Amino acid sequence: MDLFDFNGNEERAKPLAERMRANNLNEFIGQKHIVSEGSLLRRAISLDRLGSCIFWGPPGTGKTTLANIIASTTHGDFIKLNAVQAGVADVKKAVEQAKNSLKMYGRRTYLMLDECHRFNKTQSDSLLPAIEQGTIIFIGSTTENPYASMTPAIVSRCRVFEFKRLTEEDIKGALSKALKDRRRGLGEYAAEVEDAALEHISRMAGGDLRTAYNALELAVLTTPLQSDGKIIVTLRDAEQSIQCKALSYNEDEYYDYLSAFCKSLRGSDSNAALYYAMRLIEGGCDPMTIARRLVVHSSEDVGMADPNALVVATSAMYAFEKIGYPEGLIPLSNAIVYVCEAPKSNAACNAYHAAMTDAREVRDDDGVPPYLKDNTFGDKNTKAQSKNYKYPHNYAEGYVEQQYLPEKLKDRVYYTPKDIGYEKKVMEIRRQKGKLK
Repeated sequence: MDLFDFNGNEERAKPLAERMRANNLNEFIGQKHIVSEGSLLRRAISLDRLGSCIFWGPPGTGKTTLANIIASTTHGDFIKLNAVQAGVADVKKAVEQAKNSLKMYGRRTYLMLDECHRFNKTQSDSLLPAIEQGTIIFIGSTTENPYASMTPAIVSRCRVFEFKRLTEEDIKGALSKALKDRRRGLGEYAAEVEDAALEHISRMAGGDLRTAYNALELAVLTTPLQSDGKIIVTLRDAEQSIQCKALSYNEDEYYDYLSAFCKSLRGSDSNAALYYAMRLIEGGCDPMTIARRLVVHSSEDVGMADPNALVVATSAMYAFEKIGYPEGLIPLSNAIVYVCEAPKSNAACNAYHAAMTDAREVRDDDGVPPYLKDNTFGDKNTKAQSKNYKYPHNYAEGYVEQQYLPEKLKDRVYYTPKDIGYEKKVMEIRRQKGKLK
């Protein structure tokens, strides 16, 4: 290498994840559901007809990479901002630059905004007119649900593409390629990485390619040379580089243990549930996986038989998240025992599935009873009908019989409580309401 090849030095100083970033769609890893041949997004990119969009998904799944690919293939200008650092002045400057480029050269401007969920309402409002008028093509990148974390006015003018965690196969393939690539990857080290080590990094990265690249690079650069001058990365090296113990079971056994844990919760066997939870964790499973399943089962299997189970489960998950391993396992274990020993009812879960089916399949363009409609902006007829609404607090026990479901569904019953736990009380409350009719 030339002594004065500063660009080369600068490139080698970049992390492996940055050096291996895909330069075109053919190199892009994962997200086949949105960038496969013939997909809408791929066609829009190839034809340079991409509209404003938001890339939403976990870290390390290719959001920024895809935005960079768009930047390199488009015939327009490209401006990149980070919502954490950019202010209203930066947005206005970008918009003004886009206006001039469109007016003078007829070129469109793509504005890439990393961490776009961090934009506040004032910043979003300064960007909105430019998106509406087509002055800029907005490409937002976020790890947060845009429907909940971003200004609705921005989201409604964008197409949202959801990125999924990469599969273990995707990650393992990318790591293998990086080991062979002499120009951008780790090929110059001629390192040999045990297959078990590659599999461990791929699995423990949790679908985050950036994490996997960082772990592989650390393992290769810090593994001592053998007597013959070779670098051989073992499973132990991989465990240390990604700071996670290798699973002491194969993939099939992992899912068997997880299934046994879930069924033990449902079956009210706290001894078995605790054992399978600890077996999973000791084998290398992320305890948050256990915590998340516990939250789901507190609603799916305990439900209204003991509504407090959800409170206990979510509190344990929060506690583990804040305290960490190993002390966080104490509140997690308490919650496992609570959910196991609580009375069980899936009545609310069954109600959810039944209601969702009707919501998808039953179509009623004007299903809301007239007296339940919002009369704030309604016509005279709507406002007149609203007077027929019976305000429950004007009646005994705060309840009065009236039809709430649409006419097509007026006799539907989704939730039928069981004669167990708190649902006994729900049944009694319903009986009391029946006496008030």
